[in-house]
Parts: sequence; C-alpha cells; structure tokens
Amino acid sequence: MAGAVPGDALGRRVLCGAACGTVRYVGSVPPTAGIWLGVEWDDPQRGKHDGTYEGTQYFKCRHPRGGSFIRPSKANFGVDFLTAVKDRYGLNDKQDRQNGTEDTHVIGKKTVEFVGRDFIAEKQRQLHQLVHVSVRECAVSHAGQKEEISRTCANIRCIDLSKNLISCWDTVTDIASQVPDLETLDISGNKMKFPSTSVPESSAFLKLTTLALNQTEITWTQVLLCAPGWPALEELYLTSNNITVLERPDNVLQRLKLLDLSNNQLLDESQLHLIAHLPRLEQLILRNTGISSIYFPDAEFGCKTAMFPSLKRLAINDNKISQWPSINELDKLPSLRSLECRNNPLMDTEKNPETLRQLIIAKISQLEVLNKSEILPEERKGAELDYRKIFGKDWLAAGGHWDPERNKPSEEFLAAHPRYPSLCLKYGALEEGELKGQQPLTLKNQLLTLTIRCPDNPEQKPVEKKLPDSMTIQRLKGLLYRLLRIPGSELKLSYESSKLEGKEVELDNDLKPLQFYSIEDGDTVLVRW
Repeated sequence: MAGAVPGDALGRRVLCGAACGTVRYVGSVPPTAGIWLGVEWDDPQRGKHDGTYEGTQYFKCRHPRGGSFIRPSKANFGVDFLTAVKDRYGLNDKQDRQNGTEDTHVIGKKTVEFVGRDFIAEKQRQLHQLVHVSVRECAVSHAGQKEEISRTCANIRCIDLSKNLISCWDTVTDIASQVPDLETLDISGNKMKFPSTSVPESSAFLKLTTLALNQTEITWTQVLLCAPGWPALEELYLTSNNITVLERPDNVLQRLKLLDLSNNQLLDESQLHLIAHLPRLEQLILRNTGISSIYFPDAEFGCKTAMFPSLKRLAINDNKISQWPSINELDKLPSLRSLECRNNPLMDTEKNPETLRQLIIAKISQLEVLNKSEILPEERKGAELDYRKIFGKDWLAAGGHWDPERNKPSEEFLAAHPRYPSLCLKYGALEEGELKGQQPLTLKNQLLTLTIRCPDNPEQKPVEKKLPDSMTIQRLKGLLYRLLRIPGSELKLSYESSKLEGKEVELDNDLKPLQFYSIEDGDTVLVRW
C-alpha cells in the first residue's frame, strides 16, 4: 500500500500511478525536508535525471534521465499473493461487507444466502477449489504470512504472476513452496534479482513443468544456478532478457522439451552448440536472436549431426540468415519436421515466394511443415524433381554423369547442393536429353579457371578453382563458406583482371552469375571479411 516505507524498501519494486520502477535510494534530499524515495523507472521517459540532484549523486541509473524522487505516499509497494487472489476473484470479505453482499453469493445461476459462519465457509471452499489462478498486473510483491497460501488454496496448479512487483527470486520460491502441485508458472515482466551463487535445495518446484521468465533480466548463468530446483521442467520461456552468452547445461534441464530464446541477441552462432546436447529438446524458438548462419561441424554433408538429437520444430524468423548453406545444414538435423524462417535476408533472394518454398523443401529431406504450412507428398515430389532439373547443368558442369562410373561431381558442387546425390538415387540421374540436348562438352567449355585470393589474410594461401560461369555470386559465397568457414553474409567479393590493370570490380549482387560481370578464364576473385 502507499504511504509507509518498508524496512526493506531499497531494491523493492514500486508502482506510482501506472509507472513501475525500482527503489534505488531511501532518505533525505537537502535542502528539502522529510524522506524521499529515489526510483529508477522501467520507462526512462518517466524520469528526470540519473539520480543526481543539486550536484550530489544519490543513486545510479542505466539511462541518463531514467530516475526521479517521489514521496513515499506516492509509492505503492504492493500486496501479498492471497490478497490479490481474493480481490481478483471477488472473494475478499472486506469488499463484500462494503458492498452489502455478505449474506448472498451467486453459484452458477442461483443466488444462495449465507449467514455468519456459513458465508465464510463458502468463501474458503471456493478458494480451496481454485486450480488456475491469474493475478497478472495485481501489484503482488510478497508471499504474505507463512503457510497462509497452503492453508487457503493449496490445490492451485497454474499461476500467472506476470507484470507484478516481485523484486527477487526468493519471493517466487516462498509462494511456490506453499503450492505443492504447482505445474505452470508465469512470472514474466517482473524485473527481479536472481541468485548469483548456487541455490539451496528446495522442494518448491518439484512438479513444475512450464516456466515463463520473459522480460525478467535473468541471465543464462542464473538460469543454470536455479535449474537444479526444476527437475521436471519441460518448457522454458526466456524471451527479451538480453541473454548474449550461453553455457552448456550439465545435469540440469535434461527433461526440457521446449526452449524459447527469442529477442535475445546471441553473441554468435556457436552459442547454439552449447545447448545442442539437451537430449529431449523438441522445440527451439530463436526469433530475432541475431544469428546469421547455422553450422554443425561434427557432420559432413549427407550425414546427420549428433547435435539436437530430438529437435522436431525450429523457429528462426526475423534473423540475418542470407546464405543457402545454412539451410543445407538443417538437413543434418535427424529429427527436424517443422521450420519457420520468415523475415531473413535469404527470403529476398527469390522474387517468387513459391520458388523459395520449393527450394527449401528440396534441401531439407524430412521437413513436413514449412512456415506453418503442411508439405504434402505431391508438393515434395514436385519440388525435388524441379530442383534436380534446375541444377542439372551445374551438376554436369561440375563432373556429374548419369553413368555411375563416370559420376564424380566436384566437392564445390556437393557443398552447394548436398542433397543432389540422394535426389539422383531417388529419381534417377539426369541424362543429357533431359537438359534439352545440351552436352557435357559444351558445358565444360563454360568452366572458368579462377584464382581465389584473400588479400587481407596472407596466411590464407590462394587456391585455384574451376567454376561454371553460370554460378551466381550467392552460390560462390556458399562455396567460400565451405572453404573458409566464414559466413557468406560477412564476405565482400570483387575480382581483378589483367585487362583491368589497377582496378577491382565489386561482385555486389548475390543473384547475378559470374558471366554478368564479364569474368574470364584466369581472373582472380578477391575475398575480404
């Protein structure tokens, strides 16, 4: 309630009107009289300064104008859990007496009269029957009197505590410890302190299967410190927590089936390798995590990775993936069945969305659902046959042949099209007649012998490659990804020719083939990153 200053006010969450903040200072602010609260607001626009007044810094803020002083009478420090439950579900005795309804209560469509003890007993019975409880945005800040929750509503299994005034993880534990059958808990939107050292053993969360910690400012290290207390956890939601670095979960989270890390800007793609051995993880949600490539280094093309052994559903929407090799890598996941990948730069490489869909289907053999749309058997067959034919010329140019004894496609081609051999096995290898009479010899004449050099990395020796002049810059970057292990999105390509002394021509359009830039036999491709 507003007015009194609790003894533990420092660090507590408060509500002032509709604005939430954290108390960073309690005391006097000369020359004014009386006690002030220095508050760092969740919304910096609510503040006036950084905790400094008249040249004296009373507290610190993350934002230069994120703080201000308020009188204690303006601050609401919140209510206990049970009070919020009674208020939310109209089971508050004081409210009923004020409203003049202490003798009647509606059950279904009937109004039942109660007198004295009978009325109180009926209220208690209804509290005891509560299974799903939502006290979202009810200013809950503490558990209340010891064992009061367990005496009053011990049958609760699902609690929504999101957007309240909970300041620390201990408060969550105090509430959960009084709800022995708790299975689902949402405490999103509570900016709180989490343990920085190992957590004492507790039975508070023994049956918890679903936990939402979105927008709580928790780190992955703190997740792992708390995780031993969540032995049955199957779903964990951690969106919008500024998590950048992951660590390998050892002996914790081993039953986890769903993990949502959306809206956390991961430091780099290798962070995913640290969570790749969760044995039961079936769904991984990575929307807007900043990843630009995907790579499973333990498996060669055409083989399955040991990483993410149970992963069935993957969401990588709203990221920076721009190269096809990352899609190729997804075919290594042994259990993948559903993929969401909208709003990545790669999606802009094809003008026709349907063509893009067909390419992804052909590249990932076991996929059953793409962007929430089911892949029917007829669609898969059509996509794979089209893919086999579209890249047939490149296959022939790279050394492919319908005769198995003469079929020796280059490593570069297999890197760009790792599924092509399996499609040939499935539908038969292309014969020259299927490519409108174009013969392998004429295709060989289109091969360019190019030198690939990294001018800014002299330790990387130049290599010579034979490439078809029909190869797009995008596919060339895919080849270089295989050779250099540098994501295509980071590569800047140009070329130099003896005919253009002292000049470099940028290869700046991923959709154009080499022949568009008039590259000739003997030219040098320059690679920078």
